[in-house]
Amino acid sequence: MRYAIDGSVRATRHSRYDVVVVGAGIAGLYTALNLDPSMKCCVFAKETIDISNSWLAQGGIAVVTAPDDDPELHFKDTIVAGAGLCDEDAVHVLVDEGPMNIRKLIEMHVPFDLTENGELDRTREGGHHKNRILHAGGDATGRETVKTLAFIASQRDNIIFRDNTVFVDVLTDEAGVSGLVVKDDDGQYEVVSTRRLVLATGGIGQVFETSTNPDIATGDGLAAAIRAGAELRGMEFIQFHPTGLWSADRESRSFLISESVRGEGGLLKNSEGVRFMVGKHELAELAPRDIVARGIYNELRRSGESHVFIDITSKPEEELRRRFPTIFNECLRRGINIAHDLIPVCPVQHYMMGGVKTDLHALTKVPGLYACGETASTGVHGANRLASNSMLECLVFGRRAAEHINSVHPFDTPSDAALPPLPVRPALDADLKSLRHELQRIMSKDCFVIRTKSGLEEALREVTSILETLKAGFDPSKAYDETLSLAIISVNIVKSALARRESIGAHYRED
Repeated sequence: MRYAIDGSVRATRHSRYDVVVVGAGIAGLYTALNLDPSMKCCVFAKETIDISNSWLAQGGIAVVTAPDDDPELHFKDTIVAGAGLCDEDAVHVLVDEGPMNIRKLIEMHVPFDLTENGELDRTREGGHHKNRILHAGGDATGRETVKTLAFIASQRDNIIFRDNTVFVDVLTDEAGVSGLVVKDDDGQYEVVSTRRLVLATGGIGQVFETSTNPDIATGDGLAAAIRAGAELRGMEFIQFHPTGLWSADRESRSFLISESVRGEGGLLKNSEGVRFMVGKHELAELAPRDIVARGIYNELRRSGESHVFIDITSKPEEELRRRFPTIFNECLRRGINIAHDLIPVCPVQHYMMGGVKTDLHALTKVPGLYACGETASTGVHGANRLASNSMLECLVFGRRAAEHINSVHPFDTPSDAALPPLPVRPALDADLKSLRHELQRIMSKDCFVIRTKSGLEEALREVTSILETLKAGFDPSKAYDETLSLAIISVNIVKSALARRESIGAHYRED
């Protein structure tokens, strides 16, 4: 299936830009800001800038800034966490160029937290052997960074923002990217002509029943890139964060209890008050996330309970309020004072390590098509993402995408792209909400923290059937676009999980 649209679609608007960025998180904004100011750039957001994985990011940015740290040490921690499947060249780029990008953020006045002496306040998270995590607003690093970048971008004459716009399809011709199809809130389609398209559309959290991602994280950019012929890598490697805040009610987005809480002394305990990660790994609670997630998952299977606990009651309330204002207040809103009460947690989907395969300049197999941030597989994360490397990846490879685009400028401005001639599919006769929930149920049952061959084979049959149902018809709604994206991504995740028979990193085959 090459396009999500069919022959019945008509464009009511046409536009043209030198560069189009889809996604207004850190990767998309930073890419736009590093473009040559002479380029006319449009940044599309599915909703608004405050609804993205970047905005919600609590943990921080892992980067070498301390005198007793070194990029080679950061490199080694990343390789170990990635279980040896990282692209070493990409990791070297990440750790070597990271400090320069942080200096640039400081010049942009991103409000990183400082010590009483006015130095950068560095903390530690799982898998790191040095304190190298920078924060802003305590546990609101993503929000503070996005706010700063968005404000600066809004002052640039060459950058135009378009929010509440759904990205539907990549248009291509014999030269590569020729444009894209988007749709506004009223369901009106627009054809946008461009030769340089950057996908920074974030994660795929809505594939699963529980995720820290917002409702809009349906992998639209990833699915469109797949339809356009982009190569994939590492789709089986999905990070399940060990400590989502447990709730008795199903929530569209699980609230994250950041790894920083454990980095600051939080202990994992079962309902009997026993620390069950001791002896499972030399770093215990601060082991890489896949190990902690499996430790909790197995503890829950043993006990038959729905959650375990984080105990951070050893810290003074004033300190917790200052260091974790977002977490403290959200827990308090739910009747949990983390200075006195245990925090109920369980594993939830958090991050996609795989995605659209890119080179070191964020360029995909499709000429003119770039990907950065969670949409991309740069090779940095391997089988498991090291804590807080994701925002650094957004910065480093977002800047590299922009620099590569700058290096080939000026380039030919395409003539007006056109909708391809396509057959008209019959109107879809299906309950899209039910299909979406069924996809989530299947993936959460058979493709979660621990997987088996039989479960994956059953999942593949079921998600393929759903995809075939969606491909057989057409519906012009946003719900159809999102459900189709989720089905395409689910099929590719399960196929990759079946193909990798060994357990490694975040991909764990119990059989």
